[in-house]
Amino acid sequence: MSNAPKRRKIAVLGSRSVGKSSLVKQFVENQFIDSYYPTIERAYVKTVLYKGEEFIFEVFDTAGQDEYSPLNAQYAIGIHGYVLVYSIASRTSFEMIQIIYDKIVDFSGVVDIPCVIVGSKSDLGSSRQVSASELQRLAETNKAAWVESSAKNNVNVARAFELCLQEIEKRVAPHKNGGPTSPQENRCITM
Repeated sequence: MSNAPKRRKIAVLGSRSVGKSSLVKQFVENQFIDSYYPTIERAYVKTVLYKGEEFIFEVFDTAGQDEYSPLNAQYAIGIHGYVLVYSIASRTSFEMIQIIYDKIVDFSGVVDIPCVIVGSKSDLGSSRQVSASELQRLAETNKAAWVESSAKNNVNVARAFELCLQEIEKRVAPHKNGGPTSPQENRCITM
């Protein structure tokens, strides 16, 4: 059996200016860019070690979505998992998560989508419009993992992508990845 790394394609989706590119850049390049330039679309590649196995992540940083944006076929076909991002300081961006999730379900025809919902910009706590408990409820409703993160302070950035991979692998090989193995995972994952 070959020990070649497994490739996993991950699409990062969410409303405009919620921090998708900052999250991706922090994860892939370990840098935070403070200025905002609307993203056209960009793909990044990063090799990750997870549970002793090597994975090659292809991360697609997408343009911001709104409720009228059609889901681009390349965000659904061949994608293994999703990182759905909203800003904790924007109720509107939080409400977009369910709309985007439903678009993925409608387009792909798959009901159980491997994804993690990320409340970004957790460093903006004083401007918070969405509570962590609301995030948890939304994640439970959609059988998704969840985490709050700050690309600026590099808090839970790698964790967001690790949770996405965990959700993918749970569905790819459920017999191999039976369930949570630590209290930390138990806190974030709904079975």
